[in-house]
Amino acid sequence: MKEAENAQAVAPAGTVAEIAQKYLDAYQGRDSSRYHRINAWIRLLGDKVLTEITPDDLDDAMRTLATEPSRVYNGRDVDGNPIFKAKGGQRSGATLNRYQVALAALFTWAKRQRLVPRGFDSPTRHVEKNPETRGRVRYLTDDERDRLLAACVESTWTRLYVFVLMALTTGARRGELLGLRWCDVNLERAEAELHDTKNGDRRVLVLLPQVIAELMRFAPKDATTSQALVFRSRLRPSQPYSTAKVFNEAVAAATIKNFRFHDCRHCTASYMAQSGASLLEIADTLGHRQLRMVQRYAHLNTDSRRRLMTRVFEGRV
Repeated sequence: MKEAENAQAVAPAGTVAEIAQKYLDAYQGRDSSRYHRINAWIRLLGDKVLTEITPDDLDDAMRTLATEPSRVYNGRDVDGNPIFKAKGGQRSGATLNRYQVALAALFTWAKRQRLVPRGFDSPTRHVEKNPETRGRVRYLTDDERDRLLAACVESTWTRLYVFVLMALTTGARRGELLGLRWCDVNLERAEAELHDTKNGDRRVLVLLPQVIAELMRFAPKDATTSQALVFRSRLRPSQPYSTAKVFNEAVAAATIKNFRFHDCRHCTASYMAQSGASLLEIADTLGHRQLRMVQRYAHLNTDSRRRLMTRVFEGRV
């Protein structure tokens, strides 16, 4: 009887390719890069038995990844498969670490599914991470922000102003805003519920009065139950509007340099940090699970920390 129990406790061996495919079939997260990164591991280690992968194997594979040109997500094809195009240059330390995180997630999933022995120790735990730079922090000055919003008002797409205003004041990603439906927006409570977030978590956006006033201009009569996209395409209402061209035109009209739509998210975080928000509050607003993701904004919170330290040590030193 004990031998039978032991036999059940030890999962049958499977190759990286076999187990990775099962993982991808079961994956329901929102990280569009996960498929690309897991497929890279299938390419590099696919024929090896998962339980026999060593830290040395991972080191060799990571060196290969480091020499390959980086690629960037570029939407999906007609079958819904993600498309990636060459970005130029080699992968950064941060990108290589994301590959390692994806593989660690695969090992964790395999362990939960009893596809590896219960006591299996993931080799990713014994591979050092690459050093990462603090990351880009580009946010608009007050004058730049006013110029950009003014240019958005003049856009041929009448919803660009509220689209950018929401991005600046909520920290939501482009895809999260484009996935919003009117039934997700509560105009009375001034909230919008995000379902299609990058990490799969539900998140609620707080909408400022200026945003609500603009949304009211476009809201249908049945807004509380409408499945229509808030930022829908003109020609194909079931699809989101293609915002890249009109946004770039507005940035150019505002004579702003080196500013991408994703930088609106940096604006939200930077303004919050400068106003004394804690890193925990910034992470919660942006939908980050880990504080290290918002550590880049810590240096903007100097005045708030100065006031705190003054209160703490007043009369003590």
